[in-house]
Amino acid sequence: MRGVTAREDGLAYLPLFHNFRTQPCLVVGGGEVAERKVGMLRRAGARITVVAPDLTDGLAALMADGSIAHKARAFRDTDAAGRALVVAATGNAEVNRAVAAVARELNVPVNAVDDRAASSAIMPAVVDRSPLVVAVSSGGASPVLARRVRARLERDLEPGLGPLAALADEYRHRVRERLPDFDDRLRFWERALDGEAGRAARAGRDAEARAAMEAELAADRSTAANTGEVYLVGAGPGDPDLLTLKAARLMGECDVVLHDRLVPSAILDRVRRDAERIPVGKAAGCHSRPQGEINGLLIDLARAGKRVLRLKGGDPLVFGRGAEEWEAVTAAGIPCQVVPGVTAASGCAAATGIPLTHRGVAESVTLATGHGCRGEPEHDWAELAQDRRTSVFYMGLGNLPRLRDRLLVAGRAPDTPTAVVVGGTTPAQEVVTATLAELPEVTDRLPRRSPALIIVGEVVRLRGRLLGTPLEPAPAPGGGEVRPSW
Repeated sequence: MRGVTAREDGLAYLPLFHNFRTQPCLVVGGGEVAERKVGMLRRAGARITVVAPDLTDGLAALMADGSIAHKARAFRDTDAAGRALVVAATGNAEVNRAVAAVARELNVPVNAVDDRAASSAIMPAVVDRSPLVVAVSSGGASPVLARRVRARLERDLEPGLGPLAALADEYRHRVRERLPDFDDRLRFWERALDGEAGRAARAGRDAEARAAMEAELAADRSTAANTGEVYLVGAGPGDPDLLTLKAARLMGECDVVLHDRLVPSAILDRVRRDAERIPVGKAAGCHSRPQGEINGLLIDLARAGKRVLRLKGGDPLVFGRGAEEWEAVTAAGIPCQVVPGVTAASGCAAATGIPLTHRGVAESVTLATGHGCRGEPEHDWAELAQDRRTSVFYMGLGNLPRLRDRLLVAGRAPDTPTAVVVGGTTPAQEVVTATLAELPEVTDRLPRRSPALIIVGEVVRLRGRLLGTPLEPAPAPGGGEVRPSW
């Protein structure tokens, strides 16, 4: 594929912010496209000459008030000489290519609109939060895609980032003088931008923002700088798109991450690139590190001044022993932020079309662990076996026969619809649906690995209706699904 080749060869275009203020730039063409290019160059402070026999009303108005110069004629080769940039926007591909050829011969950067082969420079889609500016380009491969990405960034990047960037620029030199060490400056800016100064700047309260910056500069950070923080973050059930915004932000700010085995690489790839990665390997029934050792490691790293990301699959407070870690770091006097995640039950319900509750079918749902400290979990099995209830078991694939037997003895009907979801919400998702009685036999082919979720209840019957594919009896030749025999 051409895209793969281009990526392997390197960047087709080097992103570069160029200062065009007062620089002479040429736009060839007088139509609407040319007017848009003139608008962008004016925002950059360029001195603009437009060469075209006719102008749009907007360009004519700019010429009348002296904002641009105009030559009412066709392009001549000498027009490109001495320019910082040439834009060919005539609407005629042949003329644009001729203009571009002249500019390239003179070693003048040229953008021929919608013709990347003729261009030596690409004008990107821009998100303007001046002085913060984000440029997006597909290298001319898909301008529509670039504009869609820009629209997404426009939505995600709040307008208040402009005043915030201006505040940072105002104090940049003073902070450098006050804090000559790079790491100290980095932490200062993270405190300031995320703290009161940053909040005031985003809201347009300039005087309040400056007062907060002065207070931050005057503060004695000799002790606080040596104390880090722990971020106890839920990574969700596996799909990176299900990360919360706060989780994604803290993943980009941490110095070190301690992650469970259940956290997939697609999510770890979103952690700050230079952050240290420490796998702690927790999985159902076995742990590569004892919990006490993990707690101690969190504390030691934070006391060394690190921002420690504890990344746990699903939600950290749902069968993740997150509360034990939270309690340990809090008792050690270390600040701890807890960020909830989409728990596996919710994620798998959406990914498989199995609602956890449904009017007239299931009025309650119970989340339970599928394994205990000594193997078999301790539950009120009579309660879990009630009708009109959905029971969801985490990490129970290895205990499936015993779970089935305990539910049957407690009174759950043998023909109760049941589903096992392995790798829920990920491309490797596998689903087995069967009756409670036959489930251990039909799940033998599934790999005995986590993450696996077991859903027991009448809501499983709704899956075919919600997905638009009725669940009929079918063999299991080794694909991603086994269908039930009810």
